[in-house]
Amino acid sequence: MHALRAQLAVCLLGRTAYGRAATTVRAPPFLATARHIVADGRVLLRMARRRGYHQVCAGSVAAYGADDPGSAAPGESLWTVRVVGRCRTHEPSAAEIDRFGPAPRRVDGEPFEPVHPRIEPRLGSVHVTEGAAGVL
Repeated sequence: MHALRAQLAVCLLGRTAYGRAATTVRAPPFLATARHIVADGRVLLRMARRRGYHQVCAGSVAAYGADDPGSAAPGESLWTVRVVGRCRTHEPSAAEIDRFGPAPRRVDGEPFEPVHPRIEPRLGSVHVTEGAAGVL
């Protein structure tokens, strides 16, 4: 059952481009926005190296969540997903880098240098709100 939820969550993540990575840093929660793609059932993130967020996530258990409220038409369902799994550093292939699309030139006023942690989902959740587009 957990594996099926994780697979559905990963499938839905493939429909959107941005989400939030979460883990803990010496107990307090840590949350960072990231660009993502789904590759081979894993969630590959693109983050700014200079911010150091990847160092917090890599080597630990991380959660990643996304939603897609902007694409639902009136009467369609809204969804929110979350996956949880081990996060590791990853060296993306040229094809994976292309799938991310253009990278930003700057983030928070600093030159953008990408880094790509990868989450291997073990648990997943999907929440659907039906018939109330734009209302949560």
